[in-house]
Amino acid sequence: MILKNLFRRKARTVLTVLGIAIGVSAIIALGALANGLGEGYKSMLGGSKADLVLSQPNTFDLSYSSVDEEIGEKLLAMPEVSAVSAMLQGFTQAEGEPFFFVFGYPLDSFVLERYQIVEGVPLNSREARLVHGEPIILGSAAAEVLDKRVGDSLRLTGSLYRIVGIYETGDAFEDSGAILELGNAQALLGKTRKVSLFYIQLKDPALRERFSQRVERQFTDLSLSGTTELADEQTMQEMLMGYVWVIGGLAIVIGGVGMMNSQLMSVFERTREIGVLRAVGWGRRRILWMILSETISVSLAGGLVGVGLGYLMLISLAKATVFFGIDVSHVSMDLLLQAFFIVTTLGVVGGLYPAWRASRLEPVEALRYEGGGSGGKIRRLPVGGMAVQSLWQRSTRTFLTLGAIGITVGSIMALESVMRGMLAEVDDMFLGTNAEIILRQADIADTSLSAIDERIAEKIAAMPEVESVSGMILSAVTMPEAGGFFIVLGYAPNEFAIQRYKVVEGESLKSNRQIIIGKMMAEALHKDVGDTLELSGSRYRIVGIYESNIGWEELGGVITLRDAQVLVGRPHKVTMLSVKLRDTSTAQQVVDEINASYTDIHASLASQFVEQMPDIQNSNAMIAAISLLAIVIGGVGVLNTMLMAVFERTREIGILRALGWRARAVLLMIMKEAILLGASGGLAGILIAFFLVALLGRAPMVGGMLSASWDPDIFVRTILIAIALGAFGGLYPAYRATRLQPVEALRYE
Repeated sequence: MILKNLFRRKARTVLTVLGIAIGVSAIIALGALANGLGEGYKSMLGGSKADLVLSQPNTFDLSYSSVDEEIGEKLLAMPEVSAVSAMLQGFTQAEGEPFFFVFGYPLDSFVLERYQIVEGVPLNSREARLVHGEPIILGSAAAEVLDKRVGDSLRLTGSLYRIVGIYETGDAFEDSGAILELGNAQALLGKTRKVSLFYIQLKDPALRERFSQRVERQFTDLSLSGTTELADEQTMQEMLMGYVWVIGGLAIVIGGVGMMNSQLMSVFERTREIGVLRAVGWGRRRILWMILSETISVSLAGGLVGVGLGYLMLISLAKATVFFGIDVSHVSMDLLLQAFFIVTTLGVVGGLYPAWRASRLEPVEALRYEGGGSGGKIRRLPVGGMAVQSLWQRSTRTFLTLGAIGITVGSIMALESVMRGMLAEVDDMFLGTNAEIILRQADIADTSLSAIDERIAEKIAAMPEVESVSGMILSAVTMPEAGGFFIVLGYAPNEFAIQRYKVVEGESLKSNRQIIIGKMMAEALHKDVGDTLELSGSRYRIVGIYESNIGWEELGGVITLRDAQVLVGRPHKVTMLSVKLRDTSTAQQVVDEINASYTDIHASLASQFVEQMPDIQNSNAMIAAISLLAIVIGGVGVLNTMLMAVFERTREIGILRALGWRARAVLLMIMKEAILLGASGGLAGILIAFFLVALLGRAPMVGGMLSASWDPDIFVRTILIAIALGAFGGLYPAYRATRLQPVEALRYE
């Protein structure tokens, strides 16, 4: 009976299933991406055949770990050690790939044996050393996506390499990257004489404890761990899983509102049928279970379809990109169970009220029901035309649909306002230095990857139009005791850019191993002037506490440029350069001159720098993807609602046609209702956006980083998107209504 009821209204059931499926597919695809990264690290570290790993503690990811290369010789000299291999990991920009992982090893590394060459020659072979250009071996997955063969060239950021071999490891993460000789990797990533970690093989596993004690005494600022422990400490996977639940959760909530709407309309539509069942002896509990079973069945069907869509999405992406080693094999059983737990819960929650309402129907009243939105007497508003009255008479369905539209456009609005607020704050940061020009490395996927040689700063400072140049390091480390991240900013104490920090307690930076921290972070860590603070194994003395009108700056601290270069492993490199001119009217001329003279540097006016940052472009792309997902699901929900309205009002439409209404008049009536519903949902969305931003602002640590910007065009865009949702959702139902023949419509029961 449950399946019969669901297939009675195939269009409604299919649309509801589709709305849920889209959300599930997002969870599956993004969850597989996060799983792939985690499994990739476990495979890479575990497959190294190392007993222990030495790295920088509390880094966001191995790509940000920085250890002095010279430490390798000291480790090898220890009596417990049989072999040591350095490894440098980082991500760069490849041809058409914004994030491409590269791994650097010494040519005598024992880890290179792990990479099975399936075409060409190994990186440490004589033939590789004789090729024209710097040699590189490419993972099989990367070679397929990039359409590369042995002998081809590969451009990574601004450097060109010659492919000498194609390798396989069986791990999609590593097979989606490339291997370089350590020195070439250091030059590419701007980490001279630095490595990410050391793989260590012991002469005897029984010597592990003695060796650990020796290392802890000698290298107090580093962390020694097993390969499995280090893989579990990587936080990038957790960040990706956060995206999974934000995006998937949003899609599921919107789809869930649509499902509740659908089932509630099903109860209204079957009021007389439920009355008959109650009259022939069905109890309240049996009615409740019937409706609830239908809802859960729809949810599970949505889950199954969503899993299929997720697999198709992963297969398509795996052929188009090597981003974090996308592969369908990373769809774990845990991920599938989580997805089905969510949809089952959604089915129970979404169906509970409709099921309860159905169980409360009295047989006599139900048998008298003649159709309509609520089963009650007609209620009319004192104002408003036919469209308003129609929506009001079916108030439950109307408010549920308003909720779906409101959540859709409200989420988009909240995201965009927060992003604009962040842009405004970054703008304030650069403009607050009174610099006219900002420089970063060209052709990078993320600003954190930027590495400009300080010698370039000296050359630019020598230009006649330039008054002064100030370098800056921007990075982040994990802060377990604060439950989040610590923003690290590096400035030279005697340069103009650091003067923008207003110290309210203590004093400004004067020398290395000192730090000034934001007031918000000081309160979170319970730190005062004179205390010490440890960042990734390095200790600093707090000499001052500053306040800033930029929220995320207060969740970090400022150290000297030299200390920051050591911390991030980029000696004599800076993330960005701020340029102050003698005459501000020459700013555009100087920008053009710098860009023409230094092809590996990107210069822009300070007022335009933020909008040209690759980070912002990537964030905008992410928001666009989330918005598109939300709009599709919201549109399906509105379409479902309006289609139900047409089914429910079939006899009413038949009467209107019999009275002389033309098809065009019926179409306009339905479209008017849909657009009015969309516009009202847009207004609800604005309120929801304010609520979401306020809710995020209360989150510990994260709330301090958020600053929403409510520009007028955001409100206009929100209303327009909502109206477009209404129009999209009403178009097919309106067309269907015009196709109803008066005689057939009047017979409709």
